[in-house]
Amino acid sequence: MQKRRLGNSVLEVAPLTFGGNVFGWTADEAMSHRLLDGFVAAGYNFIDTADVYSRWHTGNKGGESEVIMGSWLKARGNRDQVIIASKLGMDMGGDNKGLSRAYMMRAVEDSLRRLQTDYIDLYQAHRDDPETPLEETLSAFQTLIQQGKVRVIGASNYTAPRLAAALEISKKLGLPRYETHQPQYSIVERTEFEGPLQDLCVRENISVIGYYSLASGFLTGKYRSAADMAGRLRGARVEKYLNAKGFAVLRVLDDIAAIHRAKSGQIALAWLLARPAVAAPIVSATNPEQLAEMVAAPAIKLSAAEITQIDTASRP
Repeated sequence: MQKRRLGNSVLEVAPLTFGGNVFGWTADEAMSHRLLDGFVAAGYNFIDTADVYSRWHTGNKGGESEVIMGSWLKARGNRDQVIIASKLGMDMGGDNKGLSRAYMMRAVEDSLRRLQTDYIDLYQAHRDDPETPLEETLSAFQTLIQQGKVRVIGASNYTAPRLAAALEISKKLGLPRYETHQPQYSIVERTEFEGPLQDLCVRENISVIGYYSLASGFLTGKYRSAADMAGRLRGARVEKYLNAKGFAVLRVLDDIAAIHRAKSGQIALAWLLARPAVAAPIVSATNPEQLAEMVAAPAIKLSAAEITQIDTASRP
């Protein structure tokens, strides 16, 4: 499988990222291990998590996803065969949040312990911290790289001006730069990324690994009415797409999927993979059937006309 380089770094990844936000939430440890085995067996190597996953679930405190990934890495003995990404900065309780040097030094040790590894391939600022100078954050990342605990750094949920400012500081002060950016990006969520942020990533060769690539499942076509949301943990997140525009997008995906003998979610991922700067969209699955559908998506190549159809139906 052809791999894509992340920014100007040495990291090369297959064109999908497995999103570990489901581990310890909608997938227990046994199923999570099964999904990871299937993902790697299909030729993929890039797995994304965060210290805060899945703190939102009743009874959890954060770190559950990293713990499950760590037990899988230990059991399989395959650490050098996969690219592990994690994130820090979200509220973990008390004063455990943000991107200050002091907190970053603590947070990385906690993540390394949970992941049962000596290093994180891609360590990302989960969101901007306006209370901490960019110089302090980037300098702390530099220290972690020098200590061998982190290989490459990335950002998530930054605005174009703040990401540009971080890149300029890295260049000016000789500090490591963000090689990736993780925004929300899908066919029905285009405004956050497209425009100045996309232009910046293209110009500076920042690789994009967007999240909610299938809009919490809406783009798979399984939500066609309010009734379809009943009993589903992510159901409430798709309610905003149940309108004329959302249904128009689904109709176009259905039509193109029929031509390719594919599923609508696969077409949605194929569209993302054809977008500027996108390296490996994040996908999640909670069972082997969902996983099999997702990992087949990169083999689909959309025509220019099909991409235009999708662009027109989903234009903000």
